Amino acid sequence: MKKFALIAAAAGAFALAGCGSADDASEDAMADTVEMPADEAMADAPDPVADTASDAATEAAATEGAVNATAQEAGDAAVDAAAEAEAAAKAAEAQ
Repeated sequence: MKKFALIAAAAGAFALAGCGSADDASEDAMADTVEMPADEAMADAPDPVADTASDAATEAAATEGAVNATAQEAGDAAVDAAAEAEAAAKAAEAQ
């Protein structure tokens, strides 16, 4: 029973010690963070504006041209390979 009373007294002491504070509650709380100087520096900067028309159209045209050229080259290579295979087959039959 003495152990129980000692544990209860210790728990009460820790509970009361956790409640105490040395801070003055009348002071206004203001969190200082690293973002505060950055916010001040960006206050005079204009808002960003997206440039959508010119860049997107130029990029789309360049991409389409490259795809068409690559497709044409692949088609030409396939025709050449088929012609070579046909010639090799005819040469094999002739022998």
